[in-house]
Amino acid sequence: MNLDNTDTFQAKVLSSDLITPKSDAEEVRQLVLQISQPDFKFEAGQSIAVVVPGPHEFGNKAHVRFYSIAGGEVGGGGRPSQIVIAVRRCFYIDEFSGEKIKGVASNYLCDLTPGSEISVRGPFRTAFEVPEDVNANMLMIGLGTGIAPFRAFVKKIFKSKGAWKGKVRLFYGARSGLEMAYMNDEKNDFANYYDEETFKAFQAVSPKPHMDAPIEIGRSLEENAKEVWELLSHNNTYVFLSGQHKLEGMLEKAFVKMAGSEENWQKRKAELKAGGRWSELLY
Repeated sequence: MNLDNTDTFQAKVLSSDLITPKSDAEEVRQLVLQISQPDFKFEAGQSIAVVVPGPHEFGNKAHVRFYSIAGGEVGGGGRPSQIVIAVRRCFYIDEFSGEKIKGVASNYLCDLTPGSEISVRGPFRTAFEVPEDVNANMLMIGLGTGIAPFRAFVKKIFKSKGAWKGKVRLFYGARSGLEMAYMNDEKNDFANYYDEETFKAFQAVSPKPHMDAPIEIGRSLEENAKEVWELLSHNNTYVFLSGQHKLEGMLEKAFVKMAGSEENWQKRKAELKAGGRWSELLY
């Protein structure tokens, strides 16, 4: 299949499970979709586009939203493929009217029940690819549902590729510990890898989530500054950022502090980018 395919095909919802505690106001769901397209293949780090039927505002017939593939199974021999996506139910406040508006795609997906059929496109190439060298270091930093591609990455490098010799470090931020998708009491997939010698995960939360205080992912990095900077200085380290655009701004201060100056950090960042070892999936 063309990995940049824009053809639309059907997917069946096999399950829709809440992966944040029921007591929390934040709702993140894991959807498992079955793809019967015979030649559908995907890899960790890719994404699909969900097509929400219209009509929508401004006369749009359909609304398209991209979601990272958080895992699944590639079909074959007559078996359909299954993919996993993580969806956070979103709401927005209209800056003019103050009205609370539902996010189109997220609410559409969160309201689906098993057996529902939806239209999807893809899979699409992304900036994320697992390094071929098992000695490579991986520094993964994500916010919210930006955890999704890292779930697929970690599973691939420790299950599919066998023993990973490089350091794998995951820094993950959310408003509160309850909202840590795949890293909370409701569902902690990453716990499967805590006994891996090369894997460590660090959580960062907001000190005052009910007052919308910033998530302190920068502080979490600074608390581990020595190891993080050693990784960033290594010529075999790959950096992956995933989540909302504000993530990059959150990290700059921490990285500048580690580097000793803005000039030193920008030089190192440029070297990482030039070497194809800096990847972003921001929205």
